[in-house]
Amino acid sequence: MSHGGSERADQLMLAREEAGSRYTASLGGTVVGLIDYSERPGAVVFLHTETDPAYQGRGFAGRLTAYALDDVRSRGLSVVPLCGYTQRFLVEHPDYADLLAEPGH
Repeated sequence: MSHGGSERADQLMLAREEAGSRYTASLGGTVVGLIDYSERPGAVVFLHTETDPAYQGRGFAGRLTAYALDDVRSRGLSVVPLCGYTQRFLVEHPDYADLLAEPGH
């Protein structure tokens, strides 16, 4: 019996969903974490980060935040972290500090 399908179900899939203005983390097709965002000229505003309580403590929010910040960087934009989780993440990961939008932008 092959177990190939179960490995894929355990793999965290990260994506940006432009239609929903959110980044998602999914396991086996189920969204287990998300970051709501809005865009303004030159910047992405991170509004809220959430992990399904059944999946908390597994590092998914951190992986999703790093993915989202890498996406912002690849698009040549800056980030406005209104979300408390994202603010803490940026303090703990200074290698993303260059993405912070200048105050007032």
